[in-house]
Amino acid sequence: MRRVRGDYGRVIRLARVERRISQAQLGGACGLTQSAVSRLESRGRGPYTMEILARAAAYLGIPPGLVGLADTAAGKDGSDPVERRGLLAGAAAVVVAPALAVLPAAADADDDRGAMLRATTTALRRLDGTMPSRQLSDVVLAHLRLVQAAAREAEGGERRVRLAAAGSEAAGLAGWLSWDMADHGSARTWYGAAIKAARRSGDPLLAAYQIGSLAQMEADTGNAAQALRLIRSARQQLGANAPVVADAWLSAVEAQAYATAGDERLCDRALTRSRAAARRMPGQDAPPWPWVFAFDERKVDICRISCGARLRLASWVFGARDDGAAVMPTAHAKQRALAQLDVATGHFVAGHVEAAYTLATQAVETGLRYRSGRVVERARGFRRAYSSATPPRIVREFDDRLHDVYM
Repeated sequence: MRRVRGDYGRVIRLARVERRISQAQLGGACGLTQSAVSRLESRGRGPYTMEILARAAAYLGIPPGLVGLADTAAGKDGSDPVERRGLLAGAAAVVVAPALAVLPAAADADDDRGAMLRATTTALRRLDGTMPSRQLSDVVLAHLRLVQAAAREAEGGERRVRLAAAGSEAAGLAGWLSWDMADHGSARTWYGAAIKAARRSGDPLLAAYQIGSLAQMEADTGNAAQALRLIRSARQQLGANAPVVADAWLSAVEAQAYATAGDERLCDRALTRSRAAARRMPGQDAPPWPWVFAFDERKVDICRISCGARLRLASWVFGARDDGAAVMPTAHAKQRALAQLDVATGHFVAGHVEAAYTLATQAVETGLRYRSGRVVERARGFRRAYSSATPPRIVREFDDRLHDVYM
């Protein structure tokens, strides 16, 4: 087993303490005892196994480069692409392990195949928060081919249905990654495939989720009318007995579409509906399938900030708070960068140019680190709102950072 050197135990300890995770919790996720984690953290500049470092980095949500693994954020580390894919696959296996542990036992391994493939997709989706989409894309597409091959080999209608659901989720993730890379044509293709597979699975909730995901992308890219049509289609899939989480989430997506259209009144109405639904949701340890991340009132707050930025309403961005940063996502670096740009817009509308461009510059640095075309394009849109023959220094530095950037 390959080993690397460096004081990576200290990095892991700092990340673990910051996230308020115990040594026992980290050990359980990585297949180690508490004492083994303690030894790992105190090893100093001794040798570390790549497998253990990949497991810890994936669980703690930190870039692999911080613990001496492939610098996927830069993408120019000179490492073997096969080795990098191996590291990603290993990290995904660690993230998916807790999900696999709760799968029901089956007499026939094929009965579990769809659930295991879906759990792998969930693991890859979680890795998206700390890795560039371009680095994950090859792994996800290989995983999607595996799902498709399993579906072709499956015997019996019930197994094909389960594998159709797995294929829908994998195609949806491919769409999400394409969206982050600002490849909107590919994103629409993958989301279309995800919707078709979801319908073949016969699960209206999954179909509504994939249609809503495409609606979210359309709203984000300025196609408000198309987004609203898709949201209506998603609600029709669910009928009158939609789960409350679906109502809360779709209402938030609807609010984003109305904000894109410039309709403050209908946007506010959709946000109110989303918050009311979020308050009705029962407490739960894990988000309900097919959601990977929980949707709650905090997500509604983040959505309101985003809508306020689109509507150019500083009062919505800040609300009763002095700074919208209080509700920003923290675990997902790229989502946090997008939220920073929304808050930056609020500062700009309020006339705080220095504060606006300080936040926007931080967001751009994240976008470049993770090679996120979505973040960079949003930053360019933010810059277009400001026109001055003699921009201040911070704006000129922002322009220099974006100059000649090609994702």
